[in-house]
Amino acid sequence: MRIARFSIDGTVGFGVVVPAPEGEPGAAGPAPASSTTGLALDMIKGHPFGDFDRSGKLVPMDQVRLLPPVLPSKVVAVGRNYAEHARELGNEVPEVPVVFFKPSTSVIGPGDEIVYPSFSTEVHHEAELAVVIGRLCKDVPRERAAEVILGYTCANDVTARDVQRAEDQWARAKGFDSSCPLGPWVETELDPSDLAMICTVNGEQRQLGRTGEMVRDVADLIVHITAAMTLLPGDVILTGTPAGVGPLHVGDEVAVTIEGIGTLTNKVATRD
Repeated sequence: MRIARFSIDGTVGFGVVVPAPEGEPGAAGPAPASSTTGLALDMIKGHPFGDFDRSGKLVPMDQVRLLPPVLPSKVVAVGRNYAEHARELGNEVPEVPVVFFKPSTSVIGPGDEIVYPSFSTEVHHEAELAVVIGRLCKDVPRERAAEVILGYTCANDVTARDVQRAEDQWARAKGFDSSCPLGPWVETELDPSDLAMICTVNGEQRQLGRTGEMVRDVADLIVHITAAMTLLPGDVILTGTPAGVGPLHVGDEVAVTIEGIGTLTNKVATRD
């Protein structure tokens, strides 16, 4: 099941992504995972972090604005979780996962602009699989990790690389406004163990990897993180990026595609 968060006529809600009814434009034939063509939203009553009912009221996807699929209280990110990426930046794979935060104010949705920060001249893309937490949890054992997951979405851990090199703490480098695009929706029925992940900039491939290359898998990360802190429904874990990170410039269009989920696309803009 794919669950999207959307806005229409000033109202914000959640909906289940379904094929558009026959007769709607683009409804014939299955839509590719990277497209919203031929899709609609079946609006749900309540929220996706518990039991909910579908309303049966379908809204064509092209009539809504997709929002970040969740509003996390915190985004917990993991650095250097792909060996090749660690090496490309001159780092070793750490013995203990490198964990850092991106604030809720860094989160944007599909189609929103990544605003180039005024304090950086070297901003990079980092395509990542994001884990969306479905219920309050703490000290989760590995064998129960799947029970606390609502689903998965695409993420871009946008990074001011020059600031990251210059400062010991990564708060500014990783946490500036618009540095955490998420979307386009949450896929709840997915095996995350070996998914293809691609990042393109202006249609040119930059990153290509598989989630099976992670040093520590999703369950290990949940165990490690929840040993230290409580995760709330809607919180997000970023699981690391494969090799191939590189610069973004104002005017670029960056897209993160993950097998079984879809494509998250954002453009880079200058601050007004």
